[in-house]
Amino acid sequence: MRSVLLVDDDVDSLLALRFVFEVHDYQVFVAQNGNTALDELSKHLPDLIVTDMEMPQLDGVELCRRLKCYPAFACVPIILISGGQPPAITPPVWDAFLTKPVDFYQLIAVTEQLPTFRLGPK
Repeated sequence: MRSVLLVDDDVDSLLALRFVFEVHDYQVFVAQNGNTALDELSKHLPDLIVTDMEMPQLDGVELCRRLKCYPAFACVPIILISGGQPPAITPPVWDAFLTKPVDFYQLIAVTEQLPTFRLGPK
């Protein structure tokens, strides 16, 4: 079973994303900001991370930057989501960017297009 860590300070967004991934047979872990995501990652190594960009304490971009510095997390695909435009960071420290409100069909399609060697078996 694949696993995903969802990171968002908006509880409604977390619930919706959780439902979508559970329907697609993912084991789901959740965190409400980047700091709690790091705590969660000390317990679980997910196959995928979906994070909001704008959050209190530790935002999604900084979370991506930190994760790419650690070999254990550097190969985990990250989807960054935001109601705004993607930050102009070159090269980006995430693998895909989606705008809010997230189109759930597009989310799953993007997830399935990520390199399969980085995702666990279905």
